[in-house]
Amino acid sequence: MSLSQQQRFPRRRASVGASRDFVTSTLLKWELRPLVQDIKLCVSELATNALLHGVPPGREFSVGIHRGEGLVRLEVRDSGPGLPVVRQPDNDACSGRGLHLVRELADDFGIDDHVVGKTVWLVFKTPTTPEPAPS
Repeated sequence: MSLSQQQRFPRRRASVGASRDFVTSTLLKWELRPLVQDIKLCVSELATNALLHGVPPGREFSVGIHRGEGLVRLEVRDSGPGLPVVRQPDNDACSGRGLHLVRELADDFGIDDHVVGKTVWLVFKTPTTPEPAPS
């Protein structure tokens, strides 16, 4: 079984919350409740990075979520130049830990460079048995 959903978001702060809502509703529709919290946190980090560092003014970013055999792939694509860099922030730094976090939560991580922009992607293994719906 292969399922896929994608949505575009404008370059504004509210899009981070909207991208969380998008992946949450998609995962719940696919009955993947155990992945919701980790993927919701990861899309927040990637969407924020896209807004701060990747989406030029007047453009959008997209969030894609794909379900394949035994995995879910989350993608955030923007049209800005440059590639994300995993930094080593100082202990008292207020930012710079997002990519470390998503790499720890995901089972795989990568960046695809395009002629225009890039896609940051994460892969999560799906649970082997579905979790029962709450009563």
